[in-house]
Amino acid sequence: MAFSKLLIASLVISLLFLLHFAEADHQTVKSKLDATNSPAEEIDCGSACTARCQLSSRPNLCERACGTCCARCKCVPPGTAGNYEACPCYASLTTHGGRRKCP
Repeated sequence: MAFSKLLIASLVISLLFLLHFAEADHQTVKSKLDATNSPAEEIDCGSACTARCQLSSRPNLCERACGTCCARCKCVPPGTAGNYEACPCYASLTTHGGRRKCP
């Protein structure tokens, strides 16, 4: 009789621990999902593209293309050229001819 009470008590305690850890895991997953679904940080595309295109031989054309890319990707690589690894989306946009769209 005492053994069955001990067995039942240990099963109940095990179940409570299991429920506690399952709830903690659920909260962790939920917080990670909330972090990934948060809106992207806003970027001032105008000033970012002005800085990116300041040395271009055709600054108006450069800023127009950069603005389109910035609006889609929500980022502009630093500097006046290159650095595409900082914004992979920006680097992946191409024209119909297969050339890079973004300066």
